[in-house]
Amino acid sequence: MKSKTVLTRLARLLFIVVTALTSDIAIAAPQHGIAMHGKLLHGANFKHYSFVNPDAPKGGKMVYAAIGGFDSLNPFIIRGRPAPNLRNYVFESLLSRAYDEPFSLYGLIAETVETPEDRSWVSFKINKNARFSDGTPVTVDDVIFSHALLRDHGRPNHRFYYSKVSKVEKIDNDTVKFTFKPEGDREMPLIMGLMPILPRHIYKRQTFEKTTLVPPVGSGPYLVDRVRAGESITYRRNPDYWGRDLPVNRGRYNLDVVKFLFYRDANVLFEDFKKGVHHLRIERDPDRWAKAYRFPALEKGRVRKTELKLSIPSGMKALVFNTRRQIFSDIRVRKALTMLFDFEWINRNIYHNLYVRTRSFFDRSELSSGGRAEDETERALLAPFPDAVTPEIARHGYRPPVSDGSGRNRKARRKALRLLQKAGYVLKGGVLVNGKSGKPFAFEILTARRDQERLLLNYSNSLRSIGIKARLRIVDSAQYQQRKTTFDFDMTDNEWRASLSPGNEQSFRWSSKAADSQGSYNFAGVKNPAVDAMIKALLKAKTRKAFVSCVRALDRVLLSGNYVIPLYHTPAQWLALWSPLEFPAKGSLYGLRLDTIWQDPDKK
Repeated sequence: MKSKTVLTRLARLLFIVVTALTSDIAIAAPQHGIAMHGKLLHGANFKHYSFVNPDAPKGGKMVYAAIGGFDSLNPFIIRGRPAPNLRNYVFESLLSRAYDEPFSLYGLIAETVETPEDRSWVSFKINKNARFSDGTPVTVDDVIFSHALLRDHGRPNHRFYYSKVSKVEKIDNDTVKFTFKPEGDREMPLIMGLMPILPRHIYKRQTFEKTTLVPPVGSGPYLVDRVRAGESITYRRNPDYWGRDLPVNRGRYNLDVVKFLFYRDANVLFEDFKKGVHHLRIERDPDRWAKAYRFPALEKGRVRKTELKLSIPSGMKALVFNTRRQIFSDIRVRKALTMLFDFEWINRNIYHNLYVRTRSFFDRSELSSGGRAEDETERALLAPFPDAVTPEIARHGYRPPVSDGSGRNRKARRKALRLLQKAGYVLKGGVLVNGKSGKPFAFEILTARRDQERLLLNYSNSLRSIGIKARLRIVDSAQYQQRKTTFDFDMTDNEWRASLSPGNEQSFRWSSKAADSQGSYNFAGVKNPAVDAMIKALLKAKTRKAFVSCVRALDRVLLSGNYVIPLYHTPAQWLALWSPLEFPAKGSLYGLRLDTIWQDPDKK
């Protein structure tokens, strides 16, 4: 009888094990981190990230400068222009992103994360030591409050992401669980891990969407010390910061004081850098990089000039067609105008041949379709959309038009005119007009950047050579942002940055739903079922190999749609900084991170 009972129990255990192994829902277990694909780089007992100097001394000050300004200390709402680095210095997430991996997160406010194989839910255990800067403990209730607040009142991307949560549960005083809608979005556990946590005893739903200059309360390593609206913001390291000894923070947030200065004029900004008014500069102007770094402090070794390797995709800097406008609704028109951008002449005569032409939304990485033929996975994904990718881009990726660099570009003009004629336009008296309405082909190019003026005027002159009138409109940063937010432009310049693990942000940039959502980054107005399907596929991908194929397929569809005129990118990060500031010998995949800089106490 006893042996029969034992056998019965063993049979039940075996049934439970087999059921668990064959079930769609695998058994989950708390982990110290989570990777989007594959395994974590750092084990449970890791000491620090690889892109930091773990022995960096604490102390000192750094002043950083930028063009623009700010009028708000709330970075989570659409109104106003938030001050820089609030999100990193003051407000923390449940998990910390590792910038030495494509997309992995490790414990911060949450000491562990738990999710099943199908990622239909995720739970976080809150670190009992976590504190806001006013000494109040961070609780599960703060996490639940933050989710609801940002879902209902946050920026459009917050509302989009957090609305994918179907249920929120307080499991116990230390654990919160999010269950997701059945959309198969495998990125959602990581999206929730990156959710900023706000103190519910400070923020109120009724006033959250109003701009404010009141120094915020967060759980991060810095406090807002001093604010001069639109001119400067000073952060001071919190001596009571609860997370200073965590592995994810070792070697980071070393400076006692970090100050951001704002300028209206780029030349004045640079002259102040030469004088040491501010101490670090990430240069983006090739003309200045080539010719202007010849001043006494650099020659005497007080300023160091260097180029840092980047291991992330270039992203896409481009001129954007607003396809909501009738004038740009025809792909033949967009192709024609792309042919007239003379990169070779511009790079040689304006940019000292320091730029590389961008051929992909994920150039400089394995995610790029450039120079690659479709693989079997891509072909299967794109099979329901036979016209979504051009044969040329399917075979070898996007190849932009190439000129002889003379500035005349006659061959491109002839090709462009033939396309425009097929689209219904004709030349009359040197002016390109609509063949039916007789209306001249004219539009406005919107920008807020004076440093883009030479580029855009050159392009405007190229268009004028075939009878198109493109008016350049330079506005202030506030008006520029407002007009882009409401899609009130014909053509504009934009840059979509990219990571090694693109995900939900692609929906916010390119989905049909985002095209109708003001405040989204779908500036081109893309409404393409193939794009929607590729985004859905990459969010469901379980392996890195399958994921890469999904991203390349999306890349090919976007490039085939000619929604933008790809511009260029730098092959490295251009950096100049004053002594005694130092940075790690081994950087992150993303280049220099301000939070890894320190001041050498042995240098003046």
